[in-house]
Amino acid sequence: MKIFPRISPFGDQSILLEFSGDINPQTLGVVQVSRQLLASAKIPGLRELIPSYSSLLVGYDPFIWSFPTLSSALREILKRKKTSPTPTSQVKRVPVVYGGKYGPDLVYVAQYHKISPAEVVKWHASTLYWVYAIGGFPGLPAMGIVPREIETPRLSTPRTKVPPGSVALAGKQTGIYAIESPGGWQLIGRTPLTIFDPFRNPPSWFQAGDQVQFCPIPESEFSAPRSGSRSLDGSEQI
Repeated sequence: MKIFPRISPFGDQSILLEFSGDINPQTLGVVQVSRQLLASAKIPGLRELIPSYSSLLVGYDPFIWSFPTLSSALREILKRKKTSPTPTSQVKRVPVVYGGKYGPDLVYVAQYHKISPAEVVKWHASTLYWVYAIGGFPGLPAMGIVPREIETPRLSTPRTKVPPGSVALAGKQTGIYAIESPGGWQLIGRTPLTIFDPFRNPPSWFQAGDQVQFCPIPESEFSAPRSGSRSLDGSEQI
């Protein structure tokens, strides 16, 4: 697959590279490879590279570059490599207490699909998810693809306050609220991990391109001291 994005201005200091309208691991791989190519090129005046589901936002210094000249430079760099990428990543395990006060919408999700809460947990925890983007709120990882058996619409009226660590569903996506914030996703559980810390480098434990597995734990383990999580092979992640 050749990397030929659609390039368009995004304000007067950013360029948006759009690779596809599809949300899948292959498109995510294209975004990640493109980000790596541009980062390794060490282009003067590039300020940031922000990946999302199927696009890459390139921030730049407008005193060094104009939109036409930087667009041409970016296109030439992306032409250098042909690839059919699937993103590579470490798998991060996330312990979750499902249901009850930690997941007040679990019963609704089960009723919506005419299955039991235990089946919702089974479907959610048996899937490996890709992290497609970080954002919306600081540190929030948006992941997919949720099994169709538990795809559930957002709340009709968002909550004004969602506790940090809340694990939630919204359509084909799942994610974790990294900080206390408003939100309209269906809350099915909560993790005791601190996944966003502004004093940590990087602040977000997750990065786009990571893989995630949710692991059910009993409520008795929620308050157990945890410094981070471990990958599926047992290696320390943070």
